[in-house]
Amino acid sequence: MSHLVLEGLGKSYGSAVAVDGLNLSVERGEFVSLLGPSGCGKTTTLQMIAGFVPVDRGRILLDGQDLGHVPPSRRGLGIVFQSYALFPHMTVAENIAFGLEMRGIDKAEREKRTLEAMALVGLKGFSDRYPRRMSGGQQQRVALARALVIKPALLLLDEPLSNLDAKLREEMQGELRQIQRSVGTTTILVTHDQHEAMALSDRIVLMNHGRVEQIGAPDTVYGTPATSFVAHFLGKTNVLTANGDGAGTIAIEALSLPLPGARRGPLRIAVRPERLVFATPDKPGFEAKITTRVFQGAHWLLGAESAAGSLTIIRHNDGAAVPAEGESVRLAFAADDVAVLPEEAAP
Repeated sequence: MSHLVLEGLGKSYGSAVAVDGLNLSVERGEFVSLLGPSGCGKTTTLQMIAGFVPVDRGRILLDGQDLGHVPPSRRGLGIVFQSYALFPHMTVAENIAFGLEMRGIDKAEREKRTLEAMALVGLKGFSDRYPRRMSGGQQQRVALARALVIKPALLLLDEPLSNLDAKLREEMQGELRQIQRSVGTTTILVTHDQHEAMALSDRIVLMNHGRVEQIGAPDTVYGTPATSFVAHFLGKTNVLTANGDGAGTIAIEALSLPLPGARRGPLRIAVRPERLVFATPDKPGFEAKITTRVFQGAHWLLGAESAAGSLTIIRHNDGAAVPAEGESVRLAFAADDVAVLPEEAAP
């Protein structure tokens, strides 16, 4: 059996359904992100796992044990909140050791494990520092050490990096992933940040209106979105109109691609901006006109219009000439870069 299993998990507040029949299995040591917009049910799901919110429907199993009637304090979980929730009157060492003290761990063992946890998160030498004298990144490390020092069966992270500035958040993402891999703790992260989810996760659970839209590895979910919502939420995308012949081929003007299983008639397809290329005159493609171009350092971000739909094109800044606004171009992409969207998901 998987380490953590959510079976038909559901939660309602009156007539409003916050989580609707969520099924998820998480393996030991896996890092899984619950990703989605505000109100999608990701935080409610995390709170049900933690025991802060009662479950209306379904079950939560941890190593086969049903947590339904287990109070939060006895679930053995490590939790890092968005606000860090550090005790301002306690030093770093006292904050980290608090959970051990509540579990009756003797002083010598508390001190040993606290120092180990501080070293793990890069806070060696900070024992006597108080939270008010620490930066946001340092406070985040204290909260993480406090959650890990109890050696939890499961680590729950509720938007832990959202209060940091962009540069520090990116640095902490790398550190967090490295720490998680070194200790091997099964981790569930709640975030609305698509880049954070893709950078940290073994798998992403993309949620919308209380339901799961897609579960998969970051590159799989990004490259082959299952719905229009996934295509739009997880990075920039182009949703274009193509025509299927019902015999395994789709076409946009002169661009014809093999796509086994594609239905006959008009199709909505998703193609990522970085997968679009400029076609040479001797190669098949479809016509578009550049409407905007924005320089972003490592790449150019181009907007375009075509008969198949509006487009965003990402062109790597390799020194090659970039089409001007108003210029006509011919575009192409490969069959492997296409995801056909379900009819009911088409915008």
